[in-house]
Amino acid sequence: MSDSADDDTPMLGMDLPETAPPPSSGPYRVLARKYRPQTFAELIGQDAMVKTLGNAIARDRLAHAFLMTGVRGVGKTSTARLIAKALNCIGPDGQGGPTIDPCGVCEPCRAITEGRHIDVIEMDAASNTGVDDVREIIEAVRYAAVSARYKIYIIDEVHMLSRNAFNALLKTLEEPPAHVKFLFATTEVNKVPVTVLSRCQRFDLRRITPDMLFAHFSAILQKEGVEAEAPAIWLIANAAEGSVRDGLSILDQAIAHADLDGGGRIGADQVRAMLGLSDRTSIAQLMATILDGDAAAAIDLARAQYALGIEPVAMVRGLMDLTHAITLAKVSRHDDPALAASDRERIGDWAQKLGFAPLNRLWQLLLKGHDEVLRANNPLEHLEMLLLRVIYAAAMPDPGELAKLLEKGGVPATPMIAPAAPATQGDTAAAPPAEAPAAEAPASALTIAQIHQLLETSGNHQLARQVYDDLKLVELEPGLLVYAPVPALDGDFARRLGEALLNQTGSRWQVRAGEGEARPSLGQVRQAKLDDNDARIRELPVVKAALAAFPDARLVEDDDNRHRSNP
Repeated sequence: MSDSADDDTPMLGMDLPETAPPPSSGPYRVLARKYRPQTFAELIGQDAMVKTLGNAIARDRLAHAFLMTGVRGVGKTSTARLIAKALNCIGPDGQGGPTIDPCGVCEPCRAITEGRHIDVIEMDAASNTGVDDVREIIEAVRYAAVSARYKIYIIDEVHMLSRNAFNALLKTLEEPPAHVKFLFATTEVNKVPVTVLSRCQRFDLRRITPDMLFAHFSAILQKEGVEAEAPAIWLIANAAEGSVRDGLSILDQAIAHADLDGGGRIGADQVRAMLGLSDRTSIAQLMATILDGDAAAAIDLARAQYALGIEPVAMVRGLMDLTHAITLAKVSRHDDPALAASDRERIGDWAQKLGFAPLNRLWQLLLKGHDEVLRANNPLEHLEMLLLRVIYAAAMPDPGELAKLLEKGGVPATPMIAPAAPATQGDTAAAPPAEAPAAEAPASALTIAQIHQLLETSGNHQLARQVYDDLKLVELEPGLLVYAPVPALDGDFARRLGEALLNQTGSRWQVRAGEGEARPSLGQVRQAKLDDNDARIRELPVVKAALAAFPDARLVEDDDNRHRSNP
């Protein structure tokens, strides 16, 4: 027999590794399951509900059915399990009663936590919707609990039960045996029949605020030994939209997405790229080009972002978020901890320069465009058209400002009303000289516009209207007025106008109808200028964009301006 047993040479096929592998700690558990609350103290954001339950347990005033409702991931099912533990806990010594602080170490607590308690039955209503499923519950409630204080039925997504199933459950739900409690959870409480709601004590679980989620996620990262930038955690908290489970799923993904070469640290840029969010700097640049009216630069930026993999609808959302932030900054209500100092400064600067009216128009245009881009077959094309619409329509003055611009004569860059021509005898824009009021003007200085004004101020309104609308001047000299004959000016018109001019000027006038080339009436001159102004206005880029964005819109004249020129 050889002494190979004492030989240090390893036997063939029995080589051992130099370092033994660490013992397996079991399969990986996602954060949403690993950090599911096990006590009411760990249930964040639901203090009102916890206080109500605590008082009910302390006073022994427990309802026989509870309904938890709220958005996904706020803890409805977890709350139902906590209530089951609170009602069945017997304490470490086995002598305890119902408590808002279950011990977590007694057999009922551990069995409920592990999902193996025989008297706590969980049912998914989405896959058990019929009357037969409810009939099993109705028959089972007659029997007492096997080992627990209460037999508890947890029905998740209870709104998925059929109408007949709800009806079958009503009588048992209203008068259950003393040893039975029903715990319902639903995300769509409006689909639960009122007859069921009236038999339950309802708890509306609230969305979790971003600051609570930030604190919660920060604590979990510390326990997991993972470093993360604060802005990255804020991005995850905001993306969770009030859902703890959604946020933990995103956090799980962010940890896996973190660059191992960088030590596994979670960065804001990595989270933004992972979530498909547009870069804040790029969105700010895009907003700057919109506010500057640089259409070419805006389209180039949008295409560059699209080439980097940013979806057009994400760019629109980014612009909407920025518009919302600027608007809140105007009322000193914007406080986003995820923003860098430079971003805060930029938003504050825009808030000072922009008014509420253009910000509101910008928001409405983006809101309407968001749905269009979301449903579009070619989102990039729709985004580009949206940017053009926003650039030319968002800067459009509101109706009040537009009326003022029309009255003043236009905008500096592109006049909205043509400059006034030099005053002539037939020009409606001619006005009496400042040093000589119209009522005292000599006959030699009068124009047809001043004659109209004299008649109007003297109370001859009917005569003034005829002069304005129908008098087409052939000749006007001191003491002589010749007009083209028209049916609207009867044979008595010349006599009445001559008498009125004598009364106002103190001089006799010869007024008669005559032949010759006649100038348009004051009303026709003014209408021609309005038509010309209308055409000029319609050619302005902002008005073109406004009419394209709102096809049913029309241009109307300021009433005050019309009455001043056309009595």
